[in-house]
Amino acid sequence: MLVRIIIGLLVSVVCLAIAGRRFVWLARLIQTGAKSDRTWQGMRRAKEIASAEVIEVAGQKKLLKWTVPGIAHFFTMWGFTVLSTTIIEAYGSLFNRDFHIPLIGQQSWLAFLEDFFGVAVLLALVVFTIIRVKNAPKRLDRASRFYGSHLGPAWLVLFMISMVIITMFVSRAAQVNTGHFPFTKGGVASTVALNQSHVTSWAFASKALASAMSSFGLSANGVLETVFILLNIAIITGFLVLVSYSKHLHIFLAPINIAFSRRPRALGGLDKTPDMDMENVTEDTVFGVGKIEDFTWKQMLDFSTCTECGRCQDQCPAWSTGKPLSPKLLIMGLRDNMFASADRLLSGEGEATTLVPSIIDPDVLWACTTCGNCTEQCPVDIEHVDAIIDMRRYEVLMESRFPTEAGLLLRNMENQGDPWGLGQSKRTEWLAALDFEVPVVDDVIPEGVEYLYWVGCAGALDERGRKQVVSTARMLNRAGVNFAILGPKESCSGDPARRMGNEYLFQEMAKANISTLKEVGAVKIVASCPHCFNTIKNEYPALGGDFEVIHHSDLLSRLIADKKLVPGMNFTGTVTYHDPCYLGRHNRHFDEPRSVIDAVPGVTSVEMHRHREKGFCCGAGGARMWMEENIGKRVNMERTIEALGTGANVVSTACPFCMIMIDDAVKAQGRGDDVSVVDISQVLEQSF
Repeated sequence: MLVRIIIGLLVSVVCLAIAGRRFVWLARLIQTGAKSDRTWQGMRRAKEIASAEVIEVAGQKKLLKWTVPGIAHFFTMWGFTVLSTTIIEAYGSLFNRDFHIPLIGQQSWLAFLEDFFGVAVLLALVVFTIIRVKNAPKRLDRASRFYGSHLGPAWLVLFMISMVIITMFVSRAAQVNTGHFPFTKGGVASTVALNQSHVTSWAFASKALASAMSSFGLSANGVLETVFILLNIAIITGFLVLVSYSKHLHIFLAPINIAFSRRPRALGGLDKTPDMDMENVTEDTVFGVGKIEDFTWKQMLDFSTCTECGRCQDQCPAWSTGKPLSPKLLIMGLRDNMFASADRLLSGEGEATTLVPSIIDPDVLWACTTCGNCTEQCPVDIEHVDAIIDMRRYEVLMESRFPTEAGLLLRNMENQGDPWGLGQSKRTEWLAALDFEVPVVDDVIPEGVEYLYWVGCAGALDERGRKQVVSTARMLNRAGVNFAILGPKESCSGDPARRMGNEYLFQEMAKANISTLKEVGAVKIVASCPHCFNTIKNEYPALGGDFEVIHHSDLLSRLIADKKLVPGMNFTGTVTYHDPCYLGRHNRHFDEPRSVIDAVPGVTSVEMHRHREKGFCCGAGGARMWMEENIGKRVNMERTIEALGTGANVVSTACPFCMIMIDDAVKAQGRGDDVSVVDISQVLEQSF
């Protein structure tokens, strides 16, 4: 007894010391990151955190979207949670062979749960093995979501987990045969060796294995009991060491990372709104992220939490079309650089290496469309888009390095107030297509006007975008909605500049727009462009602009529901709807635009394979609409081929950027004559 106590405790102390030292080191390293405003923020924040932990950690919501691996992971996670009781039993048995957990330690339900989850974990490991063998990437197989992941440690972890369960079951079976198994009928421990009649039948797996081991005899089972209890403890504590030095850190870090993630999701507006007041700038001021220590501690926690599962990579439009950007590999590269820089970060001595281009290739940084699918799919709530925008800010504001063609975009926005450089005077030309008057605000919004219609640059200045706003205006007028526009007073919302990384230009444009909106007395704003909608709704408040903002799809949906718009019978066609990233994934407007389409009697709706949360980007976001796409396949072409594959003769959307990108691709495919690309408002209008 003394020998097994000494061995068990010695192994535990050594392994716990090694793992503990690593976790302390990691905590210190993460704390070297810049300050973050992620705090508990009182009871409201505590409720949000509790909800996130229940839904995402305990409920495994994101992983269960991937049905088979999700279920396997669910049982593995809960298996280790429930089987923590067997760890208590193992340590207790070092000191007392008849040990059981006080109060519940001899209950049949606990015996069943331990055996059930032990078996469930073993079955889950078989599923994981099959998945990894089936999806094992070849050297150049970009199609596998495991491409670039560290697969060696993953196999070792699967082996270690299996050994934890196997040693647990063998030790339990031996305890059954030696009479030291805590779960007995009537709750009374038996000393009748090799007589299993006293053991509860709820311990089905342990009892079945004990029957197979009974032929070994009492003495051999006694040895097996000791050996496998010690092995179980050694493997568990050794597994802790392995986890602390591998990507499986997420086992411990994921609940923490999820607790400090943005609620209800890390999408919509960007996390940071840096102080761009030039009066506060000093020679030490750094805009964006140029070195690893410029990231916040929360972002460093993100990097450490990555599971390398590749779900982000699998859904990324850039990676899917042959670009070098993989959100997974990006985060892994930043994590590796953080670890490689640890001595310098912890000591505060040494010279830092800039991330771009030394660690992150510029083609990786500029390939992102900011669609948010990486963050949507990440099971541990890593915020990829914010990290990318932070690095873009440094490149643009500190180094003046960005794609050449983007320079024209920024100059046009700065000088003319729109990405195309067409000027404010053209912002009312679309009104000529209307047969009714729309008030153009001069000083203040006229009395009786309910909504200020934020037309947007594409809606006012692009030919295809104008068709969208014309139809929307006609539908609002038909429903009796009074609205006005800013006309020449309207300027770009600043979204392309911000996603490009020019935070200074964004804030200058945003502040000017906020001032204008306040001066004219804007309260309720309807926007047709999801990028304008997202920016005014989610990002202007940080700069003092709080307005009630809705998207035109939401307003049209309400008007139809209230019978103020009753679609006619003049439209007939098969329609597939493309989810704009900034309307759908970023702001969760999936049902409203579909309800508008489905309300038209002549519509036959058909969904693309990737839709709603998994909707595939059109390629325009992140200011990519104004940048050349010279690497791989064009993103808009990839999406359009999927849309055409549905057999629909109408591709509908609710974003002018998406409409332009998909229309270009439809024409490039030679389908411009038989497939139309229209906004949902145009589908609705054509029904009358």
